[in-house]
Amino acid sequence: MKAKRYFNTTGFCRPEKHYMLDPLKNQSIIFDLIEKEQYFTIHAPRQTGKTTLLHELAHRLNKEGNYISVVFSVESAGYRSITEETANFKIISSLYQACNLFIDKQFWPKIPKLGQGVSLQDYLNKWTLSLKKHVVLLLDEIDSLYDDVLVSVLRQLRNGFQGRPKQFPSTIALVGLRDVREYKLKVRPDEASLGSGSPFNIKAKSILLGTWTKEEITELYSQHTKDTGQIFSKEIVDRIYELTGGQPWLVNAIANEIVFEILNENYTKKITLAIVEEAKENIIKRRDTHLDSLIDKLKEPKVNKIVTAVINGDLMDFNTYNDNILYCRDLGIISETKPVKIANEIYREIIPRVLTDPFQDAIGDEGKSVWYIKPNGKLDMDKLLKAFQEFYRENSEMWLEKFDYKEAGPHLLLKAYLQRVINGGGRINREMAVGTGRTDLLIEFNGDKFVLELKLKRLPSAKQKGLDQISRYLETLGMTKGYLILFELKPSSLSRRVDCEVLRLLY
Repeated sequence: MKAKRYFNTTGFCRPEKHYMLDPLKNQSIIFDLIEKEQYFTIHAPRQTGKTTLLHELAHRLNKEGNYISVVFSVESAGYRSITEETANFKIISSLYQACNLFIDKQFWPKIPKLGQGVSLQDYLNKWTLSLKKHVVLLLDEIDSLYDDVLVSVLRQLRNGFQGRPKQFPSTIALVGLRDVREYKLKVRPDEASLGSGSPFNIKAKSILLGTWTKEEITELYSQHTKDTGQIFSKEIVDRIYELTGGQPWLVNAIANEIVFEILNENYTKKITLAIVEEAKENIIKRRDTHLDSLIDKLKEPKVNKIVTAVINGDLMDFNTYNDNILYCRDLGIISETKPVKIANEIYREIIPRVLTDPFQDAIGDEGKSVWYIKPNGKLDMDKLLKAFQEFYRENSEMWLEKFDYKEAGPHLLLKAYLQRVINGGGRINREMAVGTGRTDLLIEFNGDKFVLELKLKRLPSAKQKGLDQISRYLETLGMTKGYLILFELKPSSLSRRVDCEVLRLLY
């Protein structure tokens, strides 16, 4: 018998159809802000439960009967060529249409009509005056708006703020990917802020929706166990947490891949670590919409700077570090803790793969795994790295010149080479963080493990520092052999030399 509920990976969640956590469980601050008639923002990366939270909040407020609450998206006005008048009409129309989902018709505002020149501020004013209850308005996708339209909407909300709660909504929440501080990027990209007259300086609080804990993942998966009897063991939950970092979409996607795609809803089958790894690989290779949107962000200069720094282990210039870090954290690309890392193992896996795709496609026969496999099926890492040195000397200058991520290019070129060889027969674990000065790779292949440490040789001391670092890393892993890969750099361009040092620890 098939389960009535399932793990949702598209759209907002509904408790009767989906396994889900209560999105308002730890959000007492939201109810406090509403009670105090405050305006606030909610921001989080895509597919982290923002819309689910908004729908639950509006329905709960309406059910309790003290407020009139509606969720609506302003995305219909989110294109550059739109005029302010047309944008106002589209936003008002979206609000009107959304009322059908949340409130009885007796509480609806009037039907908007194109050409009447009604502003959002006037529309909200007249609607609020017609009601006895206070209005709580939840605007989704606010950062989809551009330029003058964005400023106009924010200013209209600010202008109406003083009339709340009788002449304007008592509470308005602006919801999107980014905090209000980042709206400047769409309005005045060259300035540090929107200025002292910020169009939304009435914000009382900015709420960031975080990732899930292991306990929350366990709670989610236990709902499936209760419905079907199929268990996600502690070992499985721990591994999924490592892979996802608690990112809600990834947590659901992994479970859905396991239950629906791999096990074909056979609830008698045991969920194993091997199945979890298969699910991870399937998700990475398929590149669903969530991962595609992540990949698209890699093209942005601010993201490029941070991802490059993470891959190389570079220190960042303080002046640019702060804004870029905050932006990438808002997008969910990097961790919220120090040292700054890519947010989770799946992102750490897919980002280098995507960035090295052009390299992998162009690597010829020298990248075939058959050249580096011993008769016993083991990987000949010494032979592989010697072949890469030759390959790098002959090809790197031409390839890296055309690469968007030039500063991280040497590291990525080696990873592309390794990925081409290892693909399908092993696994590459990546440890990358800002400020560490290196990237650590742990390669697993047919029962063997290989440690590689990658460094850019900017100073003469790089080699000794690298040997010290890999020595500590080997001791941590309980291993005695590792490889230090040094990419030599010229002052103005990348040289075509890469050195490989083999380190053996003696005990």
